[in-house]
Amino acid sequence: MKRVSLVTDGACIGNPGPGGWACILQYGHHKKELFGCAPASTNNRMELVAVIEGLKALKEACEVTVVTDSQYVKQGITEWLPKWKEAGWKRSRKGKSGTKAVLNQDLWEELDKASQRHVISWEWVKGHASHEDNNLCDQLAFRAAKMQMSFGRSA
Repeated sequence: MKRVSLVTDGACIGNPGPGGWACILQYGHHKKELFGCAPASTNNRMELVAVIEGLKALKEACEVTVVTDSQYVKQGITEWLPKWKEAGWKRSRKGKSGTKAVLNQDLWEELDKASQRHVISWEWVKGHASHEDNNLCDQLAFRAAKMQMSFGRSA
């Protein structure tokens, strides 16, 4: 099984607002940058999309180290997801009784599915710090979000 590194990030101008995502796949000396956008999104959605798109780009099952600066993504996939699935995609309300629907359920389901064929380890890094590829992903995601704003304007 090939060992691949997947570094990801998402960005949003306003939250919600125009969103962008980016990821860098690395296998040996080969690197591939992917990025994209959504006209109306949130930062958390773009963080999830970055991981999903990176995993979907892999043509075969791999050992993947996912590097993210999003605690939402890391904790969601490693801690919360099994509980949400068991509870029928409901989560408890903070400080209140009862439950509410899990936000971004569509993307969590897609990430769960995309993860199935790989052996994945999850690493969190501090955003806007010393991780070179995470910083590059941040720049690419922000650029993808920002580019959409200029397309809608007339001269």
